[in-house]
Amino acid sequence: MARKIVFPGSFDPITVGHVDLVNRALEIFDELVIAVGENSQKKGLYDLETRMDWLRDVFSDEPRVSVDSFEGLTAHYCEKVGAKFLLRGLRNASDFDYEKTISQLNHIVGHGLETVFLISAPEYSHISSTIVREIIKGGGDSSKFIPPQVKV
Repeated sequence: MARKIVFPGSFDPITVGHVDLVNRALEIFDELVIAVGENSQKKGLYDLETRMDWLRDVFSDEPRVSVDSFEGLTAHYCEKVGAKFLLRGLRNASDFDYEKTISQLNHIVGHGLETVFLISAPEYSHISSTIVREIIKGGGDSSKFIPPQVKV
């Protein structure tokens, strides 16, 4: 049986830190689903289709990566696609405190869903989509923080 992991997020926009996590997770797992969460209460900088197109472009040469979107609970989505693992990146202690609680809830709601944490590589630990969005909105150069396929 193939080991499948889901990497959920908004990816608004995808960053080089996200790419690094996916590539590292592929060393461990057979299949990886990048699942773009849709939140009707939250207005993203980029629409869902644009973000999904970027993700497909970035990973077009990797057949083990698929891109999908979902609404509702991440744990329910994982059950739907048959994934027993969830990928999360940790940049700092604050991320850990938040993600630990979410992983424990996902374990209960997802009937044993396991969260795999990968610590950000040092060169990416300062990068977040939130900060990249602020750079983009402020007219700054975001090219060091996003994959070349992402045209903003």
